[in-house]
Amino acid sequence: MLIGIDMGGTHIDGVAVNNNKIVKTIKHPVDHTDLYQTILKAIFDLISDLDKTQISRVNLSTTISTNAIVENKITAVDLILQKGPGINFEFPEIPAEINYIDGYVDHRGKMVKDLDYQQLATLRKKLTNTENYKKSSKTSHGKNLAAVTKFSTRNPDHEEALAKYFADDYYQITQGHTLSGRLNFPRRVNTAYLNSAVYNIFQEFANNITAALREVDITAPIYILKADGGTMPLADAITRPVETILSGPAASFMGMSALFDNETDSVLLDIGGTTTDIFFLVDGVPVFEPTGITIGQHKTLVRAIYSVSIGLGGDSCLSIENSTNNENAGYSPLHGNSANTDLAAKIKIGPEREGAPLLLGGSAPTLTDAMSVLHQLDFDHISAEQIVRAKQGITELAEQLELSTEDFAELVLMKAAQTIKNKVDSLLLHLNSQPVYTVREILADRQIKPSEVKVIGGPAQILANYLEAAFKLDVLLPEQFQVANAIGAALAQPTMELNLLADTERKILIIPELNIYEQIGSRYSLNEGRKYILQNLKQAAKELSDSELETEIVEESSFNMVDGYRSGKNIRIKAQIKPGLSCWIE
Repeated sequence: MLIGIDMGGTHIDGVAVNNNKIVKTIKHPVDHTDLYQTILKAIFDLISDLDKTQISRVNLSTTISTNAIVENKITAVDLILQKGPGINFEFPEIPAEINYIDGYVDHRGKMVKDLDYQQLATLRKKLTNTENYKKSSKTSHGKNLAAVTKFSTRNPDHEEALAKYFADDYYQITQGHTLSGRLNFPRRVNTAYLNSAVYNIFQEFANNITAALREVDITAPIYILKADGGTMPLADAITRPVETILSGPAASFMGMSALFDNETDSVLLDIGGTTTDIFFLVDGVPVFEPTGITIGQHKTLVRAIYSVSIGLGGDSCLSIENSTNNENAGYSPLHGNSANTDLAAKIKIGPEREGAPLLLGGSAPTLTDAMSVLHQLDFDHISAEQIVRAKQGITELAEQLELSTEDFAELVLMKAAQTIKNKVDSLLLHLNSQPVYTVREILADRQIKPSEVKVIGGPAQILANYLEAAFKLDVLLPEQFQVANAIGAALAQPTMELNLLADTERKILIIPELNIYEQIGSRYSLNEGRKYILQNLKQAAKELSDSELETEIVEESSFNMVDGYRSGKNIRIKAQIKPGLSCWIE
């Protein structure tokens, strides 16, 4: 039996899958003041009438890391960078003092200049004498460190030496080379910084999950979704929490993959309580981030399915603005009535979320409250008083536009659908102006032309007709649209990417992700490299899962190099365990 748990900003959802069938689902509100009890109650409810001994795996997805970055609820981080000669990189997007040190390893991993330990001693004194350090570093959730040296994937000696030197001074230390085998110094710096910045909050989440599962006597292995739609062991995620950024959207996509037949170009939408996540399929294959995701101003090396989130969800606050703003540029008339368009331009939906809807005891009118005016919402334990409060809140806004309560609510839902359509149009314009990257290949001349829209999430059923009118395309939603994220989490398989570099002149072979640095012969070939990386990938796959996982070569190259009188080959191979589903829902 597979258990999937998705912890979003508004709800925690759970699902149990056994023999390709969904046997139990739950949906609970998230209490941000007590995440442990939120998790414990959800798990207890999910398994209350199930045989716990049959649970073979627990898969999680969460927005914890993403929300921490977006809301700036992150740990203070010191950065130590070794950039070597060449471009003078600056990092204005990182809100921390950056400390540059001497030393240099070249692009082939050859040590050119070693560390200056007298310089490191001076730096340690400087860093540990700051007020911020004194207040935080000696506590159990102290200040963290990110150490990144250029070309560390080719030779990690300096990063490892820095981690050892500062080990007693910081709660946690990230070494840049441990996060990705791909080259890109600026992205590696941002990735390492974010890894240390979200480490403490993710560790707290992981501890809460582990403790809750232990309390209900579940001993099955625990995995968590990564941004590429695959999973990794929770124990590994604690050391590399940056890989869980956009874990929530990845679960959305995998859930849609499990619940829909995907063969055409499509727009995929997950409309939640806080945000709407947007994805695209090309011939049924997801569009992919070729170099890594960008979150805020931070460009990273984190592999990911292409997704964009906008601040529009069931809990998005509603308000009236006196002037038309750019958000409504290109906004199409409603019911063929330009007067409706002018009124809609004054309605503001989100991006703020100030808590629950009025319908559920909140303090401000939301998109959900507008839905409640027009539709019978499936909420448990809603009192007549709460229904009256929701309607009153929408009525007060409607009166500002001299509309009836029902007409105003209708206008809100139409505008919500059109806002999503406008964002999709702008994303397609951007994607179609460049090569399209998918999980499988680069499509240089391919245009994405969606023929349908697929939607999941709590508000999906109510918004479906409005989306159909806005997109002028068929809008599809599955039976289990409310818990699709948890289904995606439950069914996702482990993934991994490995990068092999063989330098036959230096007689060295490197696979940074596995910390492999080996000697090879001068006649080492591309074919030998293929066999070796797949051998290591398949071994890693066996350690990650009892089922057989599909591996493949993604990229490979071999070219000659000449260094004075010496020559050799530079061999580069990228391989991956393909993202996929462990089973299909019948």
